[in-house]
Amino acid sequence: MQVMYPRCAGIDVHLRFLVVCLSVVEAGRRRKEIRRFGTETAELLALRAWWLCCKKGS
Repeated sequence: MQVMYPRCAGIDVHLRFLVVCLSVVEAGRRRKEIRRFGTETAELLALRAWWLCCKKGS
C-alpha cells in the first residue's frame, strides 16, 4: 500500500481525557505512539508541547 501522508494523528475525545495516536513513516518504517492526556489546562499544554515536538521531527 502506498503511503499518502507520512505523518498523521487522531484524537479520541472523552469527557475527562483525550487519547492521541501519532503515526509517522520514516525511512520506510512506521512508528506509532499513543498517549493519554487530561482535559485540564496544564495537560492540554503538555499535549501541545508534545505535538510541536513531534511536528519538528524530534
